[in-house]
Amino acid sequence: MKIGMSHGAGGEVMGKLISETILNNLSKKSVNGGIGLDALDDGATIPLGDHEIVVTTDGHTINPLFFPGGDIGRISAAGTINDVAVMGAKPLAITNAMIIKEGFSIEDLDKIIKSMDKTCAEADVAVVAGDTKVMEQDKIDEMVVVTTGIGILEKGKAIPDSGLNLGDKIIITGSVGDHGMSLMSFREGFGFETDLKSDVAPVWGMVEKALEIGGITAMKDPTRGGLTNAINEMTTKSNVNVLLQDEAIPVKQQVKAVSDMLGIDPYEVANEGKVLLGVKSDLAEETLDAISKDKYGKDAAIIGEVIDNKNNHVLIETAVGGQRILESPIADPVPRVC
Repeated sequence: MKIGMSHGAGGEVMGKLISETILNNLSKKSVNGGIGLDALDDGATIPLGDHEIVVTTDGHTINPLFFPGGDIGRISAAGTINDVAVMGAKPLAITNAMIIKEGFSIEDLDKIIKSMDKTCAEADVAVVAGDTKVMEQDKIDEMVVVTTGIGILEKGKAIPDSGLNLGDKIIITGSVGDHGMSLMSFREGFGFETDLKSDVAPVWGMVEKALEIGGITAMKDPTRGGLTNAINEMTTKSNVNVLLQDEAIPVKQQVKAVSDMLGIDPYEVANEGKVLLGVKSDLAEETLDAISKDKYGKDAAIIGEVIDNKNNHVLIETAVGGQRILESPIADPVPRVC
């Protein structure tokens, strides 16, 4: 058996590769009793005294490098900052390793680094270390960027993606499918370049406001595999059932149009500036209001709730009142999306 594109696209295929080939061959996967690799959360924690360090790492192979709403510099910074943020930690710093093709434009590299810096500045994050390698032209496609994020929080305050409880409301911080469908429309030349843009952005501002309310039970960054993959992971890990309301899930009209053209479910494609949260029922409206005041949270919505503690199913209720199971995707249908 050989590696295929689906092995890096989120969903069940990648999950199987990670659990059977990667995790099974690693002997030590956590430090000081913190959240480790076995949890398959957005980051790991390392308890140190009264605090915990949050660490996450992410590789970026996006195609094209420049796309409507962003570039590989912005997505490399934001993606890693966001993985730290959804653990409930204040992002402090990232490292940046770049593998670049021989002959790559220095002018383009300059744009990418400036974009990374601007994105980090939004979240008050420093770039503190890095590495640069160059490979022959026929050995690599343009460039690969690998970033590691570091954050900090009080000991015991990390928010895993496995904390959903009966009665919790489910909140999404904005419209879904923007990133994946903007890339597809750009690649396919559908002419939506000026209307449909990636949502790539650092989410710490929204998370910080929501944390102040105090009702968050679970958080996840719905990137590869989109909303569908993220909510299924949260549901399975929390051992609950979730009921989503189809009409409550915000989807831009342009995203619907591209999705219909390509036959792709927008719930299954990557987002790069959204957070999926479980929130205590009595604090859900207050949390939603706080998120909505952030510049990236104006389309936030309550889209469902935890209905019971069995089966580990995600159900979705349609406009006419019928229900169906929203199954975890095999993989994100849009390749090279981050």
